[in-house]
Amino acid sequence: MKKTAIFILTLSSLAAFAQKVSDYKYISLPTKFETFKEDFGLGELLTKTLRSKNYIVVPSDKLQWPSEAKDNPCNVLMADIINDSGFLRNKVLVKFKDCNDKEIQSIKGASNIKEYKEGYQDALKQTYVSISPAKPVNQISIPAKIQETTVSAQPEKNVPSSSSDNSAVRFSNGKIDLQKIQMDNSQFILVGPNSSSPFATFKATTKNDIFRVKLQNGDSTLGYFENGNIVIEIPQSNGEYSKEVFSKK
Repeated sequence: MKKTAIFILTLSSLAAFAQKVSDYKYISLPTKFETFKEDFGLGELLTKTLRSKNYIVVPSDKLQWPSEAKDNPCNVLMADIINDSGFLRNKVLVKFKDCNDKEIQSIKGASNIKEYKEGYQDALKQTYVSISPAKPVNQISIPAKIQETTVSAQPEKNVPSSSSDNSAVRFSNGKIDLQKIQMDNSQFILVGPNSSSPFATFKATTKNDIFRVKLQNGDSTLGYFENGNIVIEIPQSNGEYSKEVFSKK
């Protein structure tokens, strides 16, 4: 006899870890701004400004993206310039959207210059002060959905546990509580309940239960499973490593 277990994972706050434009490293611009009859030099102006704020500007064609962006498209923010002009003023909207088409930021700019090219460019320049410099964190897209799993109705001790379980499991090191969320068969994350980015991202190596780990602060290290616990080797300022053990709660 079988029974159906339905696991509901509420991830509305985790669906995309980015909360602001500065969380991103890459920004993609379209080949054409659809609401403008011509470019008016806006693409070049925006590109120069983004680069001056330490963003890497990539084209809309994903085949031309660097490998890091191709491997995780959610590390790329999509920018667009919208013509929002009124009767007397040239106005623009600069919009940034993530890989799930969620709007991260919309910035308005306006100009009293009536000539189109000069007016649009002046309006665009008014938005630049609202674009913060890049301080990227690794973005991971999490599909917020209900997963239904069918399991055999048998004693729990006979149901093997697996590191590829897709349900969220809580771990703690005694100081912080984290959720383990399986992204796919080769990757999982540890994330805090009130965090906008993962505490650690684990990617499988060629050896079972040993992972390459990217920490929230950008440091790279190793992690592994030990007696059901998750262990991370935390880099120290003196070049040594400390052992951080997260036990299942």
